[in-house]
Amino acid sequence: MTENEKLLWEKISQFNFNDEESDFKFSDRLARENNWSIDYSKKVIEEYKKFIFLCCITTTSVTPSDQVDQVWHLHLTYTKSYWIDFCKNTLEKEIHHNPTKGGTSEAIKFDSFYSKTKEDYKTIFKSEPPLEIWPNNENRFNDIHFKRININRNWIIKKPNFKQKSILITSIVTLISLFLIQATFLNHQLGGIVFIILVFGLLMYLSSKDKNNRNGGSGCSHGCTSGCSTDSGHNGCSGDSGCSSGCGGCGGGD
Repeated sequence: MTENEKLLWEKISQFNFNDEESDFKFSDRLARENNWSIDYSKKVIEEYKKFIFLCCITTTSVTPSDQVDQVWHLHLTYTKSYWIDFCKNTLEKEIHHNPTKGGTSEAIKFDSFYSKTKEDYKTIFKSEPPLEIWPNNENRFNDIHFKRININRNWIIKKPNFKQKSILITSIVTLISLFLIQATFLNHQLGGIVFIILVFGLLMYLSSKDKNNRNGGSGCSHGCTSGCSTDSGHNGCSGDSGCSSGCGGCGGGD
């Protein structure tokens, strides 16, 4: 790091997101909204600081992990803290959040940005980004199908993983076999055929849903939802240069 970068990092690392006079602090809200522990929430906040630092000093685009992005989303709702205390008084530049435009080309681009971000992280901070906060690219852009739901009104049941699905399918096949054996003895072959068609249709439907989820659905860029751009008045970066467009677009440096 240069001397200016060291001074900037010191200011970012010392920035306090929590209002100590508040009974429900920033880290508490982050933990509640993501079903994280308080300790994990605080760790992700520290990684968010590192991401923002990369936004400020890098000359290429950067993209956060989904966990880091959740801190960013929440921080943006604390408008005074984000725009005045953080951007204006701490960073001395504006960092904008730019959602993806969607499409295959965007997916490829931001997958590359994410890889580059992790490489920059290792170069600047002399350590590997923690895997529990910065997952591999496949998980980063596929494991992001989240919905806002009311847990007081809805139950949440985890889908089976591949091994569990195999056990489920084996159980279904076994039940079908037993049903067919019984149907043969009772001369209910037609009922058995109908039962097989219904089960097969259900399995095809579930397989189709899983495939759509893995592919990000509808040609979107695998759920990549954020990025940053720095205000051109501070670092010479502008939309004309292409650095402030799309998810993860970020210009920086002196």
